[in-house]
Amino acid sequence: MPASSGPRSGAWLWFLVAGALLTQTALNLVRPVTTYKLLSLDADSVTVGLVTAAYAVLPLVTAMWLGRMTDRVRDLRTMVVAGALVLALGAMGLAVAPTVALIAAASALLGMGHLLFTIAGQSAVARFSPEDQLDKGFGWFTAAFSAGQLLGPLLVGLLLGTGSDVASPERVADITLSLWIGAALSLLVVPLMLLRLRATGAERGRTRADDAVPGPATGELEVVQDPVPRASMARILRVPGIPSHMLASLALLAMLDILTAFLPLVGERAGVSPAWVGVLLAVRGGASILSRVLLPWLAHRMSRRALLLVSLYGAGLALAAPPLVITVPWPAALCLFVGGFCLGLGQPITMTLVSTAVPSAWRGSALAVRLVGNRAGQVAMPLLAGLVAAPLGPAGAIWSTCAVLLASGLEKSVRR
Repeated sequence: MPASSGPRSGAWLWFLVAGALLTQTALNLVRPVTTYKLLSLDADSVTVGLVTAAYAVLPLVTAMWLGRMTDRVRDLRTMVVAGALVLALGAMGLAVAPTVALIAAASALLGMGHLLFTIAGQSAVARFSPEDQLDKGFGWFTAAFSAGQLLGPLLVGLLLGTGSDVASPERVADITLSLWIGAALSLLVVPLMLLRLRATGAERGRTRADDAVPGPATGELEVVQDPVPRASMARILRVPGIPSHMLASLALLAMLDILTAFLPLVGERAGVSPAWVGVLLAVRGGASILSRVLLPWLAHRMSRRALLLVSLYGAGLALAAPPLVITVPWPAALCLFVGGFCLGLGQPITMTLVSTAVPSAWRGSALAVRLVGNRAGQVAMPLLAGLVAAPLGPAGAIWSTCAVLLASGLEKSVRR
């Protein structure tokens, strides 16, 4: 689809980025608070791992179907809004859930909402960004994710404070309030998308009311059907490099999940307050924002392969240290900054590598296959991390995921 020369041709991306900021702030507020809610119910490391895995169950079985849908659907805005609404429902469910089983179910709903929003958003970037602007589009989209990963934990610290008794009535009330705030943040995406709809109508004059999210050429994200064979998981996985890129993406995303779920547990064991843990997670998120904003500049100076290796090796090494020094502020923050910067590089690069490896009509499906791999990792890695944490403590969960990052880097080095 040719790009528009109009001054508003990129507005669709910035509305999408704003929606991503809201949903990811909500998500990264809700997920650490979920760990504290589990602790208030006397849950152990294995239970935290199981609930974290439940977050990825529904996305694992629906990602490919949703990917095919994005290749055909005319209205990606509807999927964006639906994702935000489902995410909000998951947060509400977590706020009212009285048992571990119901928390796990609400966590699965939360994961489904995140998948809907993510797959619609990344498919929009892949479909409507010019080939030479993919790094920029994915960089800004994922920078919004990182901004949410910074703001969410900071809100956790502000809302839960510095107390250490997670089972006290005051702390339980703060946990519940935090989850409701997360739901409200996600719901704000709905008026944002309606605002964009009104702006689009004013801009285009005679636009149909059911047109989709604005895109570079026509002001709307409309599907253009290409005469190519239907995408399937088997066909996509046979494309050279796709399985390797999926392994890297899986390892990078698993590291984010394990840090979010288990760093609060490491801090709790070490007597570190939720506020300080929130600051550390925010430092990681801020470093990822920086790396993603700088990604277009870096991509002109280094190959994507080299940047991906920096991401895998750098994050795997730097993030092994924080559990050892979490009670010492500056070393812990420095390691999380370096690790966060490296983590931030990898996800948009794997999106670009997967998108450019397949025919343009397969891009939504290929990105969905990538998400299937991510969700498989989000199920398997927390379970593995919970098992490792049982004998080694919660720090073992983080170390085992660092090992997977290093293994992925080694695999890419060997594939040279």
